[in-house]
This record gives sequence, structure tokens and C-alpha cells, in this order.
Amino acid sequence: MSAADYSNAADSTTLSTMQRMREQTAILGSMNKILVANRGEIRRSSIRIFRTAHELSMQTVAVYSYEDRLSMHRQKADEAYPIGKRGQYTPVQAYLQMDEIIKIAKEHNVSMIHPGYGFLSENSEFARKVEEAGIAWVGPPYNVIDALGDKVSARTIAMQNNVPVVPGTPGPVAELSEAEAFVEKYGFPVIIKAAFGGGGRGMRVVREGDDIKDAFLRASSEAKSAFGNGTVFIERFLDKPKHIEVQLLGDAEGNVVHFFERDCSVQRRHQKVVEVAPAKDLPKSVRDAILKDAVKLASSVKYRNAGTAEFLVDGNNRHYFIEINPRIQVEHTITEEITGIDIVAAQIQIAAGATLAQLGLTQDHISSRGFAIQCRITTEDPTKNFQPDTGKIEVYRSAGGNGVRLDGGNGFAGAIITPFYDSMLVKCTCSGSTYEIARRKMLRALIEFRIRGVKTNIPFVLALLTHETFVAGNCWTTFIDDTPELFDMMVSQNRAQKLLAYLGDLAVNGSSIKGQIGEPKLKTPIIMPVLKDASGEPLSTTEPCKQGWRNIYLEQGPEAFAKAVRGYKGTLIMDTTWRDAHQSLLATRVRTVDFANVAIPTSYAYSNAFSLECWGGATFDVAMRFLYEDPWDRLRKLRALVPNIPFQMLLRGANGVAYSSLPDNAIDHFCLQAKKNGVDIFRVFDALNDLEQLKVGVDAARKAGGIVEATICYSGDMLNPGKKYNLEYYLDVVDKVVAMGTHILGIKDMAGTMKPQAATILIGTIREMYPDLPIHVHTHDSAGTGVASMAAAAQAGADVVDVATNSMSGMTSQPSIIALLATLQGTIDTGLDVDHIREIDSYWAQIRLLYSVFEADLKGPDPDVYIHEIPGGQLTNLLFQAQQLGLGTQWLETKRAYVQANKLLGDLVKVTPTSKVVGDLAQFMVSNKLSSEDVVERAATLDFPDSVLDFFQGLIGQPYGGFPEPLRTNALRGRREKLTERPGKTLPPIDFAVVRKDLEKKYGPIKECDVASFVMYPKVYEDYQAFVKKYGDLSVLPTKFFLSRPEIGEEFNVEIEMGKVLILKLLAIGPLSTHTGQREVFFELNGEIRQVTVDDKKASVESISRPKADPSNPSHVGAPMSGVVIEVRVKDGSLVKKGDPIAVLSAMKMEMVISAQASGVVSEVVVREGDSVDGSDLICKIGKQDA
Repeated sequence: MSAADYSNAADSTTLSTMQRMREQTAILGSMNKILVANRGEIRRSSIRIFRTAHELSMQTVAVYSYEDRLSMHRQKADEAYPIGKRGQYTPVQAYLQMDEIIKIAKEHNVSMIHPGYGFLSENSEFARKVEEAGIAWVGPPYNVIDALGDKVSARTIAMQNNVPVVPGTPGPVAELSEAEAFVEKYGFPVIIKAAFGGGGRGMRVVREGDDIKDAFLRASSEAKSAFGNGTVFIERFLDKPKHIEVQLLGDAEGNVVHFFERDCSVQRRHQKVVEVAPAKDLPKSVRDAILKDAVKLASSVKYRNAGTAEFLVDGNNRHYFIEINPRIQVEHTITEEITGIDIVAAQIQIAAGATLAQLGLTQDHISSRGFAIQCRITTEDPTKNFQPDTGKIEVYRSAGGNGVRLDGGNGFAGAIITPFYDSMLVKCTCSGSTYEIARRKMLRALIEFRIRGVKTNIPFVLALLTHETFVAGNCWTTFIDDTPELFDMMVSQNRAQKLLAYLGDLAVNGSSIKGQIGEPKLKTPIIMPVLKDASGEPLSTTEPCKQGWRNIYLEQGPEAFAKAVRGYKGTLIMDTTWRDAHQSLLATRVRTVDFANVAIPTSYAYSNAFSLECWGGATFDVAMRFLYEDPWDRLRKLRALVPNIPFQMLLRGANGVAYSSLPDNAIDHFCLQAKKNGVDIFRVFDALNDLEQLKVGVDAARKAGGIVEATICYSGDMLNPGKKYNLEYYLDVVDKVVAMGTHILGIKDMAGTMKPQAATILIGTIREMYPDLPIHVHTHDSAGTGVASMAAAAQAGADVVDVATNSMSGMTSQPSIIALLATLQGTIDTGLDVDHIREIDSYWAQIRLLYSVFEADLKGPDPDVYIHEIPGGQLTNLLFQAQQLGLGTQWLETKRAYVQANKLLGDLVKVTPTSKVVGDLAQFMVSNKLSSEDVVERAATLDFPDSVLDFFQGLIGQPYGGFPEPLRTNALRGRREKLTERPGKTLPPIDFAVVRKDLEKKYGPIKECDVASFVMYPKVYEDYQAFVKKYGDLSVLPTKFFLSRPEIGEEFNVEIEMGKVLILKLLAIGPLSTHTGQREVFFELNGEIRQVTVDDKKASVESISRPKADPSNPSHVGAPMSGVVIEVRVKDGSLVKKGDPIAVLSAMKMEMVISAQASGVVSEVVVREGDSVDGSDLICKIGKQDA
């Protein structure tokens, strides 16, 4: 025998054993095989019925449509058979094929058919055909379904039995004129209902001013689609009633009992969302009257099997009969929980001939205990008007425990949720001795669920369960519509699955971080620094150091701080490792986690430092743009870890941290947020030393309460005879800056062109002029003379000089801190322990290896900086850009072009953003093989980079010595207006309330810092938010796995919050799907297997996709959700008005009219009836009508 034969034999043996066991325990004799004419427990009932049937030792049979071939109900049955052939029926029509289902039943010796709930469960013709085929029907006789299933007939029976009903049409309404006549007589509001069916299908509430014609047609169409019969009737609509229903059960001898009532008032679109048994706040007299009327009605028609009588109770506790559903309902589970009775088992046994008495179900034996609550968990997105969601369930972890019952079907990882059926995923029922216990148990259960891959309504249900009205048990049928605060939901963060999505993309496609080349060189765990005291004992660094210069500022203010700095007997240092150093060497790519890991030891080692430069400048936008981090979050985290050392940021004057001018109030707003979140010192500069622009930033920092360091940009070699920026120029600017008012004077040598002698002369002269003014000097070590220059500045009277940790110093970065300490040793005190500094540097030596993928591969100092004057921070980025533009091999030529470009522009002070202007022009010249002469001669015809045109227009400011002419005029050639004053002066102020409102509409609750980020970088902020929405907060991910994929089988930890650790392991990367161009990537997450689907960006796949509607373009009409187009109302050339129907979409049996968003002429109708569409797919375009 083959392996397959052995397997089949084993299966056969198992099946035979199961059959023998059932035969030995059978209680229904020959009535032992049941077919359920329905789907799984996604609103439908197959699985629920199978479970009870198996308890009764019955054989079970499932039927399924082609689209349901992978559904769970097919697997739960002993046998399963398809309804028709592929494509023969639509997904819904398949379950309405009476003859086909009965044929399957007869072919396979089925003794009973249970219709479940929905589809054919209320179809009297189906019940009749089943009984005529000699098969037992688990439900009321067909004549009873005729009498009660037709809601119009049911109303007549109720009135005959003196049961109160809501005013309504005396019979079915076939014509619109009849509906209009009823409204004319009884007034608005009214409700149009499907006569055959329930579940909210085919229902429309029409209020005064609404379009009754459209509501009538839609209700009728929905009813026909859902139940095979489009007949409707109309009733007067009661405002804010409670919906109370009674579970009934009758036998063939005419006996009827009730199982008490359920409160089903919490509804949306007439579909029940949460049900409670028994009703919490129903007066006993009303309850007794309702129960009595329900039994009276069922007895009058000799009701057999299960059914539900439904009533409305108005504000005066008057009850009105509305219908009897001649079937078991979705919410029967809560009745089972409070009575302890299996209603489905009773149904089956009654169908087999049992009486209520034989089952022990006489009224005196039925009692209620405690409370039960049922929540319907659906694949709907509450934030998008409960738009049904479709797709693959990536993660499914359900609730459990005492008092929790789940009735589900397709709730499992890997299940595909289609748009063809109802959106319900699972029913969760919780019971307890009191209403409050049951409610709290439900909250706990819902929080335990983890469903990823599709949206669910769980956040909304949680908000509903915690609302004071629900807590009190006082809900009404329109409670959800009347309570907008329910939509202020706790949204699941879905952190783990988003993190896996990023890691999966990394595993398949490699790193997408711009500028990364190769894999990190560091492969071993990072060794943390250990600081020791004077006796050699390790210092405790469990808590941050409390002693430092910041205390003076916090306790006494900016002026006292500046005075203390000036009074220090020595020279203080500012460490730039946390900003300018990694900007200059590693393209600003160091992540927050790698600063935070060493922050507390740093607070001790650098406790006497003037400041740590850690924020602003390029770090702000790069954090969002390339590291996908919130720069404000970085600031807050580091501030908490280093409370003792002042934090310094770089502010670009009137630009804030942007690259162009902004309204003045934007700078004020930004500085205030920076101060609140942890910035102490504002180093404010202007790229052109434009004092009017500088003053905007200085004033903003002062108003925020920060320490102002107004800064002069140093450009070129001051000692070079004939240099535009000479000693007289700088001293003149210093005088004006001091007059402006600053706590500290900053000198910023961006390119490292300040030679030691120049430092001695410039700083010495300023010190003589302003003996009480603190002076802070910044340089880069591009030429290799940085240590000598900073030592000269200190000796000439500078109070603060800038350095970087050894491993992050030199070349385009700042001078080495240890080299400077050695140079000053014995002459000038810095108050720092060199051993502690070395220990911190041991950490950064490892970090530099970790970020080796961003190294610019500079080999050593570049003394040519005195010629080309490229700022250190720009040189690295310029090299990156040159490589990306294909100019890497022409790097020397690019540097030469930089010199020429600078001269063409009039010899600018070069720092962001003016350095970018020079760099862009240089690359433009190299790319187009242009000489200086070519640029001048052809200026009127060349398409210069935008940054160059911005400069010529005056958007960056007014350069010292004026603009180069006629180059400026020729380059602009009248396309842009020349500015003669500060750009921000004419810009309208930002309306922050409007910005906040727009952002909250897009992204939900936001902080004021988000407003500031958006104002500085709108597009970058939006892209960042889109990335976070897709992949979550990646700041928690260790850098090794942020930059490179883990090895197969490698286990690593990610702490997503304190005390919550994900243990991850990459298991496998699946093969490429040539159809989709995707791969499945498999992980182990805390011991569970998880998979994510990733687009392989290297794959070449030919696919057909529909165009998407642009939501910002009012001429585009898009699909609001995934579904099937069942009707197209327009064609190319149709004239439409705003609000006119364009098409009708059916999704999960819910119909939605797609309306025109603008008036005009229809063009490009890209869908046809029957087409399946995804959300946002383009339906058509609407152009302007010709005059």
C-alpha cells in the first residue's frame, strides 16, 4: 500500500469509529442526518447547528457556494457539497437555490433540513418543498411562515388578538404612490420594511425632507437581493423606542412557551449590535404584558418550533407588536445563557416529534438567572461609517475564560473575508449574576481579542459598552445614531503586526533607508560604558545625574545662566555628538534609541558640560523623513534621561527648522513648543547673516523663555586679503547682534575655515569689546586644524567651544574632545573627567560601526576646504547626492564647480539653506557640463534648480553686497517677482486652529507639536504619518534590525513598552507568487506563528488594476468601499448635479448609492454592472459643463 492508501485507510477507520459511537448514543433513531441550508456562523448558523447536532449523535451535511469553498462551516460538517458549478450562481444566489439544496439532501439520505437564520429560513415555499420531499423541516410549518413571516399578515393576526401594533399600511405596498399616500395620511417619520426577512435588510427610515422614492426603491431592491422577494410595507416610525423581543418555542400539539425577553435596542442601520437578556430596565408589568401577548399570538396560529416575537416599547412604556420571526435568531445565545436551555437541540427534537412536556420545557420549569450580553464582532471600520472591510485575517486570537461563549466560523488566521456576505465574524456572549458583572466580563473579553488584517468594530463596541447610557441599561433603537461621542474610540495600535510588516519588507526587499549602502559592520552586542569614581568603584547610573549647569537656568533664569557661564574660571565645552557630529559623518541617521541607551551615563560623564547639542537643524526633518521617528518624541525621551545638562538646538532664524521663510507666528509657535518639550538654549542663525531675519528667531526664542544664543556665521578665511567677509565685517555684525539683545554670542564656523590665528584675532577682539558677553565658538575639523583653532579660541577668551566624542570627531565633524582636553590640560580647566569621557566614547566607537552603512568614506582631512568652503555638514550630504545623480566619479569636479557656483552667486555665507543653493548650482553645472561663462551667457534660457531661483527671488533673504546682476534678472526672466524685504514679513499668519482641525480630521487626536511639525514640513509630516500608519512606531526596534534583516532562525527581543516584550524569530521567506508579485514571510511571535504578505519590489508581474480616484479632486467619483457594482445610472456625456446618483454598490448585501460630488458632465465611466471594485477605485469623472 502507498502512503496515501494508508492515510485513507486510517481516515476510514476513524470515521467508522465515529459513526459507531454515534449509533450507540443516538436518541433520534432514524432521524439522524441533518443538512443546514446556510453558511457558517458569520451571521449565519451552520456551525452553531452542527455542534448541537453532534451532541445529539447526528450526522451533519453542509452546502456551500464556490466563494465559500474555504469557509469553516464546510470543514465542521461530516459531509459537504457545493451548490451548483463555479460561476453558475452569484455568492448569495447559491444559498437561495431551493431545488438544488433539496436535491443534495435527497441524494445523501438527509432526514432533516435546518434553514439556519437568514437566506431561506423565512421562505414558506422552501419549507413546503422540504416537507413534500419527505424530509423533516426544522422550523414552523409553511402555512405558519406564510401567516407570520409576512409582516403584513402578522400585523393582521395581532390586531385580531387585541395585541397593539404600530400604525402601518394594511397590506404590502407595491407602488410608490401607495407609500406617498400613507405618508400624506400619517406624516413623517415612517419606516419602510421588507415584508419577507429581517436583520435590517430592506429597511429605510424616511424623515421629512428625505427622498421617499429613492428609499422605497432601495428598500425593495435590498429585500429582493437578500430574501428573493422585494415586497415591502410601511409603518409609522417611533422615535427612541426600545426594541424588546421574546424567544418562543412551540410543539406539534399546540403548546407554546416563552424563554423570557431580550433587549435588542442597540442597533445600527436596523441591525442589532449588542443584545442583553433579560431587559435591564423594563418594568415588571410591561414585561409580563409583552410575554403574555407573545405567547397569545404564537398559540393563535398553532406555532411549532422556535420563533421570536418582536415589540417596540415607547417612552411611556406602551408596547407595540411589530413582527414574529419564524426562525431562530442570531441572538438566541443570550437566552440560552440565562435559561440554561439549548434552543437548537429543542428545535431538532421537536422536528423529530418530541413535545415540550417530553423535553421538560413546560413554562413552570423555565426560569431565568443572571444576565447575558452578546456583541456581534464584525469586519467593519467604525471610523468610515462602518464600511465593511475585506481581505485576509493575518492574526486571530480570541477571548475565553469563565462566562465567555464564542459562536464563530471564519475567525481564523488566513481566512479570507469577501465582500459577498454579511460582515459578522464572531458572536461573543458573556454571562454573569448581575448586569454589571456581565458587562465587565464582556469588556475583558473584547480586549483579549487580537484580530489583524481586517478592521473590526471592537473599538466601537468598547466605547459603547463604557458609555453611561449603556451602563445604566437605558439604550434605545437609535442610540448609536444619536450619540456621536461613541465614535471617540480607543483604536487598536496593532503594533506587533505592523512591526512584522516592516521586518517582512526588510527581509524581502532589504533596507529602504535612503543613503544606506550594505550591511552594518557591527555584528556583536553593544557593550555599555561603566563609569568609575575616584576610588575605582563603579558609579550607579540607574537614575540620571541631578547636578549640572541646567539647574542655574531653571532656578534663576537665562540672564543668571549667561552670567554664570561668563564667570566660570575656564572654558566649558558643548558636545555635538547628538546632532552635528552624526549629521556631518553619518548623514544624520543615528536613531533615538542609540542616544537613549547611553543618555544616563552621559548625564554623569558630561555633568559639567555647557550643553549637549541634540536637536534642530537637519535632525528635525531627517527624523521623520528617513528614520520614521517623531523628533519631539526624541526630545522628550532624552530630556527625561538627561535632566541636568542644558539641551541646545539649532534654529534657522526666520525659517525655524525649515529651509525657507515662514510666517513669524510659526517661528514663535515652534520655539514655544521646543522650550516646553526640553530645549534650553536656542542657537539662532541666519544663512546670510541677514539681521532682520535673525531677529525673528531671536525674538521667538526670548518670548519662549529660552536662553538666546544669537549666532554669526563665519565664512571663508578671514585672513585672506581681499576677502569679502573680513574682521571689520564680523565686528560690525557683532555690534548689531549685541544691540539686538542676546544672552550669549555664537560664532558658527560651518566649513572649518577658521584658522587658529583667525580665532585668536576675532575672539580676542570681541572679548576686548565686550568683556561681559559670553562667547561660544563652533567649528568643523575639515582641514584637520579644529583642535588648534578651538584651543586658540579658548585662550583668546571664548567661554564655550564645540567638540565631539573621539569616535564621532574629525574631518567634517567637530574636533576631538579628548584631543582638546589634552591640549588645554594644565592651562584651561573644562571640569570634565577624561576617563569618563573615554568610557562614553567606547560606546560611540561601536555605534559608528553599527551605522557604517552611512559612512561617506572620507579618508582624512581636506585642507582644500580653505578653497571650496563646503560646510562640514553639507560635504557628506553633497557626496551622497553626487553619487545618486551619477556624479560620484566626478567628485573633484563637483568641488571645483562649488567654488565657481559660489562666485557666480556673489560669494555667499554658506550654511543651510544657502549652502544648498551653491551645492545645487554646482551639481547642475557638472550635470550639464556648464562653465561659469556658460551660466552667465545662457542664464535667460537655462532651467535653474528651484533653490537657485528661490535665492535669486529673495526668498532666502538679502545677501551681503547684494545679488549678482545681470545673472539674477536673466535667471528669473520675469517669471518670479523680486523681493526687496524679508520674505516672512508679507506672509499671512498661520491659523493654528484650522491646521489642528485639518490634522485631527486626517489623523485623529494630535498634539500641538504635530501642528508645529506640519507647519515646518507639511509633505514630510504627511509621509511620516502614512508610514507610521502602515508600520507603526519603529523607534522601539533595535537598530540592527531596523537596517538589516535578521537571519533565519535568529531570535531577538523588541520591548514595545515597559514590561511588554515581543520575542521574534524569522522562520522563512516563501516563494514568489508570479501572479501577485508577493511573498509570504513567516515569523514566530511570542511562540505563535505569524505571517505577513510582502510585495517583492524586484519581481516583474503583469497585473491589471483599476485606476484610483483622487480624493482631493472633486471631479473624481470613487467607490466608497469594496463591493460589486449592481447598477450604473449614468453614461459618458450624462449631465448630473451634485448629489445625483452615479451608481449603486452592493457590499456584504448592503447597498450604497454612489453620488456625484460636483455638478457637470460625466466622462470616462470605467465600471460596468457586475464589476467588483475595491475602495477608492475610480467609478467615473465629472467635467465642467460647457457654457
